[in-house]
Amino acid sequence: MKKISKSTSTSRRSFLGSSALLGAGILLSRTVETASAAHPAIQGVMRGPRPDMPYEQVKPENRIYSACLQCNTGCGISCKQQDGVITKIDGNPYNPWNLLPHLPYATTADDAAPVDGSICPKGQAGLQTAYDPYRIRKVLKRAGKRGENKWMTISFEKAVEEICEGGNLFSHVPGEETRKITGLRELAAWKEPQTPKEMASDVKAILGEKDRSRKQAMAAEFKVKYAGHLDKLIDPDHPDLGPINNQIVLAWGRMKGGRTDLYKRFADALGTVNAHGHTTVCQGSLYFTSKAISEQYVDGKFSDGKKFYWQADTENSRFVFFVGANLFEANYGPPNRSIRLTANLANGYTKIAVADPRFSKLASKAWKWLPVKPGADAALALGMIRWIIEHKRYDASFLSCANKAAAVRAGETSWCNATWLVAIKDGVPGSFVRAADVGLIQPETRKAKSGGTYQERFLVVMSNGKPVAFDPNDAENPVAGDLLVSATLDNGLEVKSSLQILFEASQERSIKEWAELAGVKESDLVAVARELTSHGKQAAVDIHRGVSQHTNGFYNVLAWMSVNMLIGNFDAKGGMIKASTYDYMGKGKLYNLAAHPGKPVSFGISCIRHGVDYEKTTLFKGYPARRNWYPLSSDVYEEIIPSIGDAYPYPVKVLFMYMGAPTYSLPAGHTNIEILCDTEKAPLIVACDILVGATSMYADYIFPDISYLERWEFQGSHPSMPCKVQPVRQPAMAPITESCKVFGQEMPLCFESMILGIAERLQLSGFGPNAFGQGLDLKHPDDFYIRAVANLAWGEKPDGADAAPDATERELEIFSKARRHLPPSVFSLKRWSQTAGPKVWPKVVYVLNRGGRFEDHDKAYKGKRVAHPYAALLNLYQEKTASTIHSGTGKRNRGHAQYIPIADFHGQEPAKLREGYELALITHRSIVHTKSRTIVDPWLSPLLPSNGILINPVDAKRLGLTDGQMVKMVSATNPSGEWELGAGNKKAMIGRVTLTQTMRPGVTSFVLGFGHWATGAADMLIDGVVIRGDARRATGIHSNAAMWVDPALKNTCMIDPVGGSVSFYDTYVRLIPVSA
Repeated sequence: MKKISKSTSTSRRSFLGSSALLGAGILLSRTVETASAAHPAIQGVMRGPRPDMPYEQVKPENRIYSACLQCNTGCGISCKQQDGVITKIDGNPYNPWNLLPHLPYATTADDAAPVDGSICPKGQAGLQTAYDPYRIRKVLKRAGKRGENKWMTISFEKAVEEICEGGNLFSHVPGEETRKITGLRELAAWKEPQTPKEMASDVKAILGEKDRSRKQAMAAEFKVKYAGHLDKLIDPDHPDLGPINNQIVLAWGRMKGGRTDLYKRFADALGTVNAHGHTTVCQGSLYFTSKAISEQYVDGKFSDGKKFYWQADTENSRFVFFVGANLFEANYGPPNRSIRLTANLANGYTKIAVADPRFSKLASKAWKWLPVKPGADAALALGMIRWIIEHKRYDASFLSCANKAAAVRAGETSWCNATWLVAIKDGVPGSFVRAADVGLIQPETRKAKSGGTYQERFLVVMSNGKPVAFDPNDAENPVAGDLLVSATLDNGLEVKSSLQILFEASQERSIKEWAELAGVKESDLVAVARELTSHGKQAAVDIHRGVSQHTNGFYNVLAWMSVNMLIGNFDAKGGMIKASTYDYMGKGKLYNLAAHPGKPVSFGISCIRHGVDYEKTTLFKGYPARRNWYPLSSDVYEEIIPSIGDAYPYPVKVLFMYMGAPTYSLPAGHTNIEILCDTEKAPLIVACDILVGATSMYADYIFPDISYLERWEFQGSHPSMPCKVQPVRQPAMAPITESCKVFGQEMPLCFESMILGIAERLQLSGFGPNAFGQGLDLKHPDDFYIRAVANLAWGEKPDGADAAPDATERELEIFSKARRHLPPSVFSLKRWSQTAGPKVWPKVVYVLNRGGRFEDHDKAYKGKRVAHPYAALLNLYQEKTASTIHSGTGKRNRGHAQYIPIADFHGQEPAKLREGYELALITHRSIVHTKSRTIVDPWLSPLLPSNGILINPVDAKRLGLTDGQMVKMVSATNPSGEWELGAGNKKAMIGRVTLTQTMRPGVTSFVLGFGHWATGAADMLIDGVVIRGDARRATGIHSNAAMWVDPALKNTCMIDPVGGSVSFYDTYVRLIPVSA
């Protein structure tokens, strides 16, 4: 066999030479000769004699503004090219992520050209991600057993055919000679709309039936009614599982706007409910606690919560308490949040405190560092809550506003339910008291938001000691309530206000006891609480992963958000703010890209069991359930593959994976590998990736994708950004992949062509001719993306009153020249302008010449408020949460902040798992790496060549360890300390001890991003050619496999059963010395 080796040198000069080859092997170019021929030209660009060469990159026609994706901060970037090659990446000065204040949007392209914004090392190294020699250009099909890393190239058309039609696709693999695979055509065959629509309605009725015997009878009646269609159902005895279409699962890791919309459109066209993202591996419980806080009172119940969260307005805060956040190295921080905070820290305007078991770079700039114990975040918060309430340091004016009218009268934009009365039964808070139920008022018939009518029963507060009925959404009749209420109504009903319930939760321990439980000094706890409540609304508690990624994450987050509600800082300049973005989908405006004529009716329980109560399903068999159910969460990443492994609630036939590495990124991710290697549990796996990654290596087919420098997306915003924005990721370089033809049009081999190719073969609705409506086709990626940019440019008013300006003739010229290196399959001036339409095309150019739409800095605030406020109800107490039941224990979830110990799915504290394991394990990020993908960039390696296992010298002395010593990390659920990688391959979790005073004694940590077994780190066989791995990418330790496997679930990590988060910070480990 032919062997091709890759250099493992990490010196900058050496890498510049080797990277210029653009992949000497089979991945980027089919032959060594082809790649070598490219070498001199690229070498010339990268190594040109700078003193004698004009700096061509300063010209506006030699750059394209886009958005980075080296991490999810998504900073604006200026991609500077020479002779068609990106040679430098800087920050986009129009984008508020990169410059403070950023350039006014009206600044011309010529005037902006000499100005560069800031960018972090990952962003600068991004061109190496694009030109990585391990990039794949053709579709790969598995040529050996899963995990063996043996591949064969296959044509795009053949891959699409096999995935759609199924059959004996792997007869060439030993052991799979007769294995028949079900193709997409068979699973997505049911396109007749009326019967599924009727079925969906009947299933909704079954789920809504409270009587168990009646529910069973309705399921039986369903079988009779639809006897001629039972073959279309996954299980006729359980119609709520839905049709066999649901056995198609679409999962993704890092995916942004545009691609997300296309992927979900693809799922809709296939008729599956299973389109799931990765939220819970990042900071899921932060998202879903905030969603619960944002549930609105609609039609007499709580709904319409948004999947989002708040962060501090760091640019204007006087005091910020950062808990489990690390914004100088991660946390959407560099450069966006860093540049908003550092000057204020330097001049004394802002003071910060940090709670973190590790003394981070952020902590080094803090007034106080509180080394909180992992998992004890709510204890620290509740101690502060008790002190704040007892010392009346809360914002009484804000908290007393019971409805919208009261908030307006008080000068507030949002209001909370601190004063609302909650019914208490057997000492446990339940639902809010309804005024009509206690005789205060008669019910009122009203029109429901969803159509029809409902009976409004109104809520109740105590006002001057008397119960008063009110409507939370009433904008005309202000109602203010008493704050701390514990009373019995005339009918004998015991009631308490939401604030009283929170206060009593904080009184379960003394402040000293809370501090001891949190592992901090009582004096520090009190000092931070006093400082936090000394700056009015210009103070905030800013939290992130360190708070949310525990089994008690939901209630940790709720505790800290409750602190923010106590000081009434939401929507305030310097307080807690949310993201605000410009729309690009155009519903009701220019181009309605959400339109999907002929869309199939999809229904049924998702494979991750989200958005539905276990008790309402036909699968209910008492407690514990086989796996957790998530009525309040979605995108539960750690459930996708393990649920497939358990075939619960049903078997899955096809799994699509996009830009995700759950095997690497999840705690206990090794549990996923065994399932992915099992062809019976996961019959067909299709991945889309730019290289053979840590999870895509287990796929049956890998469609090559284009990198973030070659594609479209809409990055969106982050909660800390006060300006309204919509950064646009756009093609800045020619695609590395080969091209293909779909719907008769040439396009790069990529994610979009994979979807369009399958849609064309299966004749799926929502794609091809008239996909968005008459005359609006979706045959090429540009048909979506150019129209989306047109919507963005046209603005959010139907008449275009807030449209972007038209580009001048000079800017039109710059625009075309800047794209002269792009092939016609990517950029065609005629195709783009005709797709956008003549009236909006100059506006499209204006937007793309700036890398998106960005509100000017001076428009972000209105007086002491942000210009784009949340402006709605905040739930200090959550009725909806209190109505849900933990499916692992059968106990009701609480609707208020509380301290809950770390526990497994069955609610048991993992005391046995801790026995004999001395160190609590956490992780942290370095500015130079992003989990699984930045190891491909050699420029970053000299900054941090490898990681280590950080421990305090006190622990080292106790354990007999020395600095630099090699150790293996083991835990109760991984006593061997190894990654089982499938196909007989293993990787030991061995790393170097690093002694540092920055770690809390008893806690150890490691930097994420090292210890790879794929992503170019291992040898591969492609078409009989051995591609040698880059040893540099395998260096260091990745200890996720040491993280606890839930002893009740057995094939996944520990979980937050309410908020859905994975448990990153609850494991205890032992370090065993090994020989070097």
